[in-house]
Amino acid sequence: MSDRSSPPAASTASASATRGPVRRTTAAILADYVAGRRTVEAEVRGVFDALPEVQSRLNPFTEWFEDEAMAAARAADRHLADGHPPGPLHGVPVAIKDMTPTAGHHTTRGSWTAGEARTTCDAVIVKRLKRAGAILIGKTTTAELAYSSFTNTPRFRVTRNPWDPTRTSGGSSGGSAVAVATGLVPLAEGTDMGGSVRIPAAACGVVGFKPSLGRIPMDIVPSALETYSHFGPLAACVADAVRFVSVAAGSHPVDMLSHRPAFDAAVAVPGDLTGRRIALSVDLGYCAVDPEVEQAIRKTAETLARHGAQVEEIALPWTRAVFDQWAMRWNCLLALYPGTDSAEARATMDPGLVACIERGRETSAMDLLGVDVLRKQLNAELCDVFNTYDALICPTNAIPAPPVDATDADFEQTLPDGRLKAFDMAYPFNMVPSCPVLSLPIGRTRAGLPIGMQIAGPPFADEATLALAGAVEAVVDPLPLPLPHQQDPSHVRTENPRQ
Repeated sequence: MSDRSSPPAASTASASATRGPVRRTTAAILADYVAGRRTVEAEVRGVFDALPEVQSRLNPFTEWFEDEAMAAARAADRHLADGHPPGPLHGVPVAIKDMTPTAGHHTTRGSWTAGEARTTCDAVIVKRLKRAGAILIGKTTTAELAYSSFTNTPRFRVTRNPWDPTRTSGGSSGGSAVAVATGLVPLAEGTDMGGSVRIPAAACGVVGFKPSLGRIPMDIVPSALETYSHFGPLAACVADAVRFVSVAAGSHPVDMLSHRPAFDAAVAVPGDLTGRRIALSVDLGYCAVDPEVEQAIRKTAETLARHGAQVEEIALPWTRAVFDQWAMRWNCLLALYPGTDSAEARATMDPGLVACIERGRETSAMDLLGVDVLRKQLNAELCDVFNTYDALICPTNAIPAPPVDATDADFEQTLPDGRLKAFDMAYPFNMVPSCPVLSLPIGRTRAGLPIGMQIAGPPFADEATLALAGAVEAVVDPLPLPLPHQQDPSHVRTENPRQ
């Protein structure tokens, strides 16, 4: 069977359909390999047996690498049979976002403007994942040029939420979130420029982590000194996020900002919550938050307090200027992407993206310096918080996952009470990129949609933040694997998008 570059014919999935693999952690998968209970070949075969059904319902992949992955799986089994020790991701199925180059495959960035050429080299993060033994399953869907909180593009259409296919998966790393949420893979790579790892993680009920600036080398954006952009994992659990960062972190000459100390996974082990001081902000000072989201955050805060943490609600002086200034600079970065200048290219692009690029090209140097002035202020205010508290908790998304046909334009409005009508609350921590932030699933709405909570840590305290997140995870009820829903296959684009 040749490697597939498009989904199979659509099929209707019912609630009694095969659920695919149970969501398992990387540690459990590796333990089975070492104990001889399961081969890598069987594990990877199970992914490809389940993938077509998930693809037909939810559309999380742009292409997948069946022949290549199965050959790598057999090689991984031979490696163990010959007595060699396994690497930290030995034989673990991993998905890569279609923003990130993988040698020999397409990297479309979710856009027709990328053409049809195959990438000739791996991004640094992909090289490191492969070196650790990861087996690449395929490329996952992204919002076009990662610009949106919704994964819905002219090229690949909509990626749906596994808890309710009428809802968005979030974005821009929507496909990666779905691949983890459905149990296809325990780990998937994502990029986070304004919450693009954490937003879909919260919408789909998985863990998403934005490391501190420079922790993982960033080599896929046009700017040489980009300070919004991070690679990060979407993961089945916090421990898997730790494992991902331990493999991917470390300085590299390709990224002039990647000069941070080595990541120490031994320090990222969950501990006791007793005495931990945690600041709570339900609204970050300016966001309108859904009542069920607020209730879940407050319930989690009460749980942490029962387990010995000191949780105190704080007032942040932030306003919607945080969003407006973040968006101004983000639009400028979007305007740097190649292949977006011509009228022919614009005709194939998401109109919302075109509008962002136009706004970016109208921005002056003084406007951009104004963004930096605000970032300095935000950093000072967060540092004041971390002078007293070990972490700040707040919602990841202000509302549960919106309908699949919603867009960013449906949000970003000031309501009559002065609050921002927001989908997500992630981008402030890209304005202050030195702070690591993890999104953790903490419950579901009455309609069954996941709710995520952000845990933000002090500058460059990745290990401590992950350790605290692991301790919180241990006292929060885990989400089950979402069951397939009845799905009208006419909603899913299944023809080869490259034809």
